[in-house]
Amino acid sequence: MQKDDERLVHSRGEEFLQVFKKGAEFTQELLRENERLRFRLLELEKSQMSGEPAPAAELKKLNERIADLEQEKQEILDRIKHVEEENQDFAARYLEIEDENNNLANLYIASYQLHSTLDFKEVLQIITEIIINLIGAEEFAIMLLDEKSDELQAVSTEGIERSEIPSFRLGKGIIGSVAQSGENHFASDFDSYERDFSAPMVCIPLKIKEHVIGVLAIYKLLMQKKEFAAVDYELFTLLAGHAATAIFSSRLYSDSERKLSTIQGFIDLLTK
Repeated sequence: MQKDDERLVHSRGEEFLQVFKKGAEFTQELLRENERLRFRLLELEKSQMSGEPAPAAELKKLNERIADLEQEKQEILDRIKHVEEENQDFAARYLEIEDENNNLANLYIASYQLHSTLDFKEVLQIITEIIINLIGAEEFAIMLLDEKSDELQAVSTEGIERSEIPSFRLGKGIIGSVAQSGENHFASDFDSYERDFSAPMVCIPLKIKEHVIGVLAIYKLLMQKKEFAAVDYELFTLLAGHAATAIFSSRLYSDSERKLSTIQGFIDLLTK
């Protein structure tokens, strides 16, 4: 889709350039014709003043032609102005596409980093860096669901102490509802939002397909981040899936490592 947009912007850019060139050439021709007719009109007026007879029909025709040329010139100038405005819109769209490409490239790199390790702590650290650098969050918590107790507990935080974040029951409150429904939550008014651990500014479910394993709760954005752009919502969706997969995989690996270590310990005891 983005490549199609880029091709469209490039195509329209070429089209605008041709319109500008043709418009400029035609305007120059009109100006030259206008000047020639004005010169001819001036000659005829001089002839009248000197007493030489001048055909009234020719004078009228020249005046009408000059008026037509003035109107055509104005129409071309209006068209060029319109094209310039369209060009500015497409230039802005092109910059937006560039930003989207850069963000998606960054997300691709971040996703590669996420899946490059099976160490649970490293995965959480990578997710934290992604949320800070790509999303622009200053205070947030990564919470995972304990399926035995149906409680969400913070496993990693930024800008706030983990001990400050209470646990939340599945289906209860905003955080519990997000974990149960798998739907994103965004505060209605970011400007007037005041930090509330039970009602985050943004709450994104971390899920593998439709299975929610936790949530990302954001309580404050960086100072330079005033609002979310359209691409941020795409980043939330993509990040939630990749982060959930990386967390799930690293926890399985950690659990299997502990089990193997326990089994190996029993084997060592039996063989000694």
